[in-house]
Amino acid sequence: MLLSTAWKSYKADKRIEGFSPYTLKAYGIQAKLLIGYFNDQKIDSVDTEGLKKYLVLNYSQ
Repeated sequence: MLLSTAWKSYKADKRIEGFSPYTLKAYGIQAKLLIGYFNDQKIDSVDTEGLKKYLVLNYSQ
C-alpha cells in the first residue's frame, strides 16, 4: 500500500470517528510533507532510520 493510500484510509477512519475538519487538515499537511519526502513509496518500505532522518530534517532546530 502506498503512503498516500494509507493516508486516505486513515483520514476516512478519523472522519468517521468525528475528528474536526481542522484537525484533519492539520494531519493532512503533515501527511503531505511525509509523502513528499518519501516519494509516495510503499508503506512497508519506510523504516525507522528513514523516519528518523525525516524528523531530523524537518523538525530539529
